[in-house]
Amino acid sequence: MHIYPSASAVVRDLRPDEPVILNRPHAAARAARFFSQKFPGKSLYAVKANPSPDLLKVLWDSGITHYDVASIAEVRLVRETLPEATLCFMHPVKAESAIAEAYHRHGVRTFSLDSIEELEKIVAATADQRGRPAEDLYLLVRLRVSSDYSELSLASKFGIDLADAAPLLQATRQHCDALGICFHVGSQAMTPFAYVQALERVRAAIAEAAVTVDIVDVGGGFPSSYPGMEPPPLEDYFGVIDRHFEALPISYNAELWCEPGRALCAEYNSMVVRVEKRRGDELFINDGAYGALFDAAHIGWRFPVSSLDDRLVDQDREFAFYGPTCDDADYMKGPFMLPGDIGPGDYVEIGMLGAYGAAMKTAFNGFGRAEAVTVADEPMASLYRGDRIDPRKSDNVVMLR
Repeated sequence: MHIYPSASAVVRDLRPDEPVILNRPHAAARAARFFSQKFPGKSLYAVKANPSPDLLKVLWDSGITHYDVASIAEVRLVRETLPEATLCFMHPVKAESAIAEAYHRHGVRTFSLDSIEELEKIVAATADQRGRPAEDLYLLVRLRVSSDYSELSLASKFGIDLADAAPLLQATRQHCDALGICFHVGSQAMTPFAYVQALERVRAAIAEAAVTVDIVDVGGGFPSSYPGMEPPPLEDYFGVIDRHFEALPISYNAELWCEPGRALCAEYNSMVVRVEKRRGDELFINDGAYGALFDAAHIGWRFPVSSLDDRLVDQDREFAFYGPTCDDADYMKGPFMLPGDIGPGDYVEIGMLGAYGAAMKTAFNGFGRAEAVTVADEPMASLYRGDRIDPRKSDNVVMLR
């Protein structure tokens, strides 16, 4: 396999007419080692963030053995790619046929739920041919928690309210070998305090239900670094989570889990695009809202960008992007900081696209093709190299916005 030394080398060699995805396996491996060695529990990779089989193998080789799958297609993919991996079906609403296939064919034993109806589906779908219930289930009740400290809320679709959690926890306890509570604080949590609030809700739920809890899964939300979004060190998150987990009224051998997605794969991908037209402060590029830049268009995510043309000498200025489709919605406000003399034919690298970037590309309007190559240089930002300046203004572990 050919490995390019840098994004600039890719442009010099290929002069590509279409976007090029740049894979950095070393960056993903470094992130995986960080979580597997430093998180005080078990790390489950959230496959939906980037289901690339190549990435899954990198994570496995670097210490990630458990995978959060959210559909039967992801179950099949990971089982085929990593036959020995432990799969946890963490979507709280599943088809009964998907549960049955996951359990009986693929060896899945861990499922999440947030309603009595889902519990009943799981119990029915995992029973044997004689109707005898499974005795080896790990069932995690998803609790609704606040997303106030995260950039993207995940507080409305899933999770049972604290006021209604006790009866569900008590009922679930009767049907599982191990009972857990899980939650999700939202994507890109910008302070460890997000987990403090959530774990206090877990405490209240356990006390009200008076059940033995064997697993506490703090979900995802662990951040990456983007322009205007510089989080505290991940060690601060781990420390806060560990202290509050240890203080919970749980079984003496209870397990702590997490489900990082973005934090494990954001640094894995970037993308090279070409400027096709300039109109004032707007650049028309050959990928966009229906490609890897969905988040930039629909939620205003600011990805880091860099010009790959050394001849550009003007100071950086703010640009917006238009994608290649015949759709006005194919627009990314930015601002994206690039040299003021950039123009048609110039190439730009857009960084930190490993999470929800390449995985969301579509073929709308006939676009969406992108060659993938491997590069050896560093991602535009990293939480794992050890050279990052701590963005905190004080020595406080908890930072409130």
